[in-house]
Amino acid sequence: MTHNDNISSSITMKPFKAFSSFIFYKSLVLLLLVCYSAQSSGQATSKEKMAQLFFMVGDWEGISTSFKEEGDTQVMAHEVVRYKVDGHLITLDLESETLTLHTVIYFDEKEQTYYYCPFYKTGTGKYKGSYADNQFLVSFNERKRLVFQRTPEGCFHEYGEQLKDGKWVKYFEDILPPKQN
Repeated sequence: MTHNDNISSSITMKPFKAFSSFIFYKSLVLLLLVCYSAQSSGQATSKEKMAQLFFMVGDWEGISTSFKEEGDTQVMAHEVVRYKVDGHLITLDLESETLTLHTVIYFDEKEQTYYYCPFYKTGTGKYKGSYADNQFLVSFNERKRLVFQRTPEGCFHEYGEQLKDGKWVKYFEDILPPKQN
């Protein structure tokens, strides 16, 4: 093979290599687009799902009532509920005489479920949640749950229930209007 043959071979191969590289990258981009659309079709994004919980967001202050056999107790409660991380999660900070709590709520896209993660002075937890009928429900187990909603008057309404003798019975209830500045 002469020097001229090498040059000729190199010149004829360059367009082929360029064309094959173009086809390869075009195919790769198409494959990535197909995979992405297949993954996202039919599944809600965390930001879309978190937007359903907009009714919780605000600065709330009012009465928290605990229902006990020995008698009901009432204390003032202040809750600050905010979207964080560009709307991908919510933080809920509660301060009262009887409880200090920091909670993170998020939606797991892979599992297609909400998670409610409270942080207490004594520990933390992670519980599944769901949204239906303008309520956010958190299940601690089959016999204990939380319900979050907005009242017709615009108050933040949160209550805890326990299943007793086949009926849901409240063990606490917060009805908190927007905090007055």
